[in-house]
Amino acid sequence: MKKITFLLAAALFFVSAKTNAQEDANRECLIKYNLFKGDFKSKKYDDAYTNWIYLMDNCQDLSVNIYKYGGTLAQDVRKDPALAKKVYTQRLQYFPQDNPAKVHSDYAEYLLENKLVSNDDVFTILEKAYSIDPTKMGIKNLYIYFQGVTDRFKDSNPQKVFDTYDDVVENVNLKLEGYAAKLKNLLADSTKVLDKRGEYLVKTYTTNSKALGTVEGGLDNIISVLATCERLVPLYKRDFEENKNNEVWLKRAVSRMFYKDCQEDPLYAILAKAYAEASPSPEAYSFLANVLEDNGDSSGAAAMRQKSFDIETDPLKKAKYKLKFAEAAKNRGQLSKARSLAREALKFNPNYGKAYLLIGRLYQSSVNDCGGNEFEKRMVYAAALRQAERAAYVDPSISSIARKYVASYEANLPSKKVIFTEGRAIGETYSIKCWIGETVKVASSGK
Repeated sequence: MKKITFLLAAALFFVSAKTNAQEDANRECLIKYNLFKGDFKSKKYDDAYTNWIYLMDNCQDLSVNIYKYGGTLAQDVRKDPALAKKVYTQRLQYFPQDNPAKVHSDYAEYLLENKLVSNDDVFTILEKAYSIDPTKMGIKNLYIYFQGVTDRFKDSNPQKVFDTYDDVVENVNLKLEGYAAKLKNLLADSTKVLDKRGEYLVKTYTTNSKALGTVEGGLDNIISVLATCERLVPLYKRDFEENKNNEVWLKRAVSRMFYKDCQEDPLYAILAKAYAEASPSPEAYSFLANVLEDNGDSSGAAAMRQKSFDIETDPLKKAKYKLKFAEAAKNRGQLSKARSLAREALKFNPNYGKAYLLIGRLYQSSVNDCGGNEFEKRMVYAAALRQAERAAYVDPSISSIARKYVASYEANLPSKKVIFTEGRAIGETYSIKCWIGETVKVASSGK
């Protein structure tokens, strides 16, 4: 009996001692963590480092901040690749659900920038990030990932490249639409003075939109070489029967055929009709309208476009449909109507730079029709220039493209000699003739 009592007492003592030791360890972890966090935020990185190493070795699951702040210490302060890898692996081990796509993406970027592993290793990590959540990846990494897919599969599996392109672009557009909506809300009241927080948000959304716009342009440059009508038509013919009820596949096939100007092939009409049947959506009706237009049914096409517009509820998407209608009118030579439709698009999204660029291109196409001499013709570029400048100002996602139009239009303004010969002066107002009917200020190309 005494022996049993002794053993129970010993066991209780052991458990108590173990519990006390665990409590002491937990207390030490909290102390070290608070000291580490305070020193890190005060930028006392050497002091923070000592406590951080203790946390990395003894308190791995205490807080994800050990790894968020620790990544800076390992990569930027100590510049230690081995330590950076430890941060990466331990964070995924102890906090696997805390933004894993971003963790993979950031780590891949660090490895790539410092040339620590091969491009294949970087691609493998980005592939993991992409499979988890593409929207959490760094903007540049989306481009790098797609380039990697293209390099690996452009010959053996082009469909995979097209599918990846569509996925990436859809995610880029989701981000762009999100920033556009936020900017629209922040800038809706032109009389309101933004506070520091508002100014910061506008700057952040603008910067990110510019970066996304650049990536979108880069993606288009990569895919344009691969996605030709000669390659697309046989590919989609081959896979149509298998996918004729697959609305995602049909949407992507119709979209690519449309934007690569492959509508003349009979396959385009087949795809558009199948898409409308599989997904009676605003976008499907919009593509079907193009088929009706190509078949000579202009009234049917107009009705179908209006139907696609009416059932859409998102104002940003309504703006996109209006711009599609404007493009269709432009292609039919209805320039004034195209401008009206582009302006309607701007009512739904005042920051829709592509609408301003379309109006500018409409003006540019009318240079020879809206003037009787060189001065009058070149002043049409002043009206186009104003539209391009507006596009660059309101829509950061296309600012780089808009600036190219600005440079082109500026270069085609009348020379100082032409202005002088016409008896005009720089800065005075001038009314453009014909359907444009805009009043602009006389400006020179500088020549």
